[in-house]
Amino acid sequence: MELSLQGKNALVCGSTQGIGRAIAELFAAAGASVTIFARDRLRSETVRSQLPTPAQQQHDILVADFTFPDQVAQVLQHHLTQTGRTYHVLVHNTGGPPPGKLAEAPIEAFEQAFRQHLWTAHRLMQALLPGMRAEGYGRILLILSTSVRQPLEELGVSNTVRAALASWMKTLSVEVAPWGITVNAILPGSIRTRRLEELWHYQAQRTGTSVEDIIARTVAQIPVGRLGQPEEVAMVALFLASPAASYITGVSIPVDGGRTRCL
Repeated sequence: MELSLQGKNALVCGSTQGIGRAIAELFAAAGASVTIFARDRLRSETVRSQLPTPAQQQHDILVADFTFPDQVAQVLQHHLTQTGRTYHVLVHNTGGPPPGKLAEAPIEAFEQAFRQHLWTAHRLMQALLPGMRAEGYGRILLILSTSVRQPLEELGVSNTVRAALASWMKTLSVEVAPWGITVNAILPGSIRTRRLEELWHYQAQRTGTSVEDIIARTVAQIPVGRLGQPEEVAMVALFLASPAASYITGVSIPVDGGRTRCL
């Protein structure tokens, strides 16, 4: 099974922490030249300096705030023009919308969520697609959520925008398949990240229970009996980004310890 990414350029968004960082590290270890795309320059520089270079590859950073899709597109386009670089892999990963009930969500929350998630994914795809098509190789990966399969409580806006992205992914996968480009989504479940910890604190405050109780309740719903680690999501991303996954496209793969039980 060919899981090497040597000779490939990968753009990994939201890669200064959590799942995004784990993916950047694993891709680099597999030989890819990784460009970190995040809003914090100092953190990005720190992560870049720590990425492995088994193939003596060079890593890069781009800085933009994903709540401003035009800024994201401009930064990437300037980078492509200046470097002439072609990217073979795009990992779209960005922070989730604030928690809350759908019925209570202001319309502005949806506007921001769609800008940050769907609009940036579309702008990045359009910028990188010509290069992928010319290379005859492309991997577009979305880091979404198991809410695509089974909506999560108190995450009304997030459930909505991630479902829209899943539909975007399936539609795009059909259009670009003849060019050797695949488009897939990974659906993390309860993965131990800062985002999950923030949600635990929100739930504890809203329900008047302790964070420890929330964690215990969460783990009790997971058949494997534990929380996931970012590296376990990254392993799935590496497979989907590799030549080995050339016949897999248009699918959403849960990485959740068996918690999601619906189709």
